[in-house]
Amino acid sequence: QVQLVESGGGLVQAGGSLRLACTASRRTINLFDTIGWFRQAPGKEREFVAAVIGTGGELTHYADFTEGRFTASRGKVPNTGFLQMNSLRVEDTAVYYCAGSPFQRRDRGYEYWGQGTQVTVSS
Repeated sequence: QVQLVESGGGLVQAGGSLRLACTASRRTINLFDTIGWFRQAPGKEREFVAAVIGTGGELTHYADFTEGRFTASRGKVPNTGFLQMNSLRVEDTAVYYCAGSPFQRRDRGYEYWGQGTQVTVSS
């Protein structure tokens, strides 16, 4: 069973940046064609943030609200991914989750999930 772990969350002021990382317990071979990012704010449903497809990050998808502020990428180490978040807003406050799939995915259908990392943006 592959486990995913997110890191890089924290408290940041509005306008600041954070870089989230997603690492898998197995990093010797590529298991994921897609690494996705989701978030869940208090009292709201989990929503799609971004997805990066291909071990080299050949294709990316973003939710409209990212508005060019977020960049999803793949790491050189197999089964790792990153979410660079710039120009953060208070409304970006949420628990951020990474997800992995051996198949091409966008906003649903992921088989593997991390436990989440808290991102808090203060005004």
